[in-house]
Amino acid sequence: MEPLTVEQIEELRQDHIGRLLLRAHRAFSERALRKLRKLGHTHLSMVHTTLLPHLEVGGTQATLLAERAGITKQAAGRVIADLEREGYVQKFPDPLDQRASIIVFTDAGRQFLVDAYQVKKEIEGEYTALLGAERMQQMRSMLQELLGYDDSF
Repeated sequence: MEPLTVEQIEELRQDHIGRLLLRAHRAFSERALRKLRKLGHTHLSMVHTTLLPHLEVGGTQATLLAERAGITKQAAGRVIADLEREGYVQKFPDPLDQRASIIVFTDAGRQFLVDAYQVKKEIEGEYTALLGAERMQQMRSMLQELLGYDDSF
C-alpha cells in the first residue's frame, strides 16, 4: 500500500461520524453560550459550561466533577475557582471526607440552570423548525439508540 499524502490523511480525519457528532456538539454548545451571554452570563466560557452539567443540584465532590468532565483534578480546581469567583458555585468541606470538597450551586448558579434549560429548549425549537418535527424525533431516537449500543457481544 502506498503511503498516504498529508491531504489524504486530513480528509480521512474529517470524514467520519465521530467528527460530525463532535462538530454538531460544538455548534450546539457555542450557540447556547451566545444565548446565555445575552441573558447576563457574560463571564462564562466553554470550559465552564463543560463542567457545570456534571454538578448535581444537591452538590458534587470536586474529584467526581473532574472525573465526569474528563479533566484533571487540577483543571477542575481552576474552573471551580473561576465559577466560585463569578458567584455560580460555593465550595464546602465534605462532611464525610475531610480531604474532599463539595461543590454546590449558589442562587446565581440555580438561575443559570433555569436559563440554560430555556436556552436548550429554544435551540431544540430552532432545530425542529429546520429539520421538521418528524426528523427531529428521528434524530433524537437514533442518538438514544447509539448511546444504548453495546458492542461487547
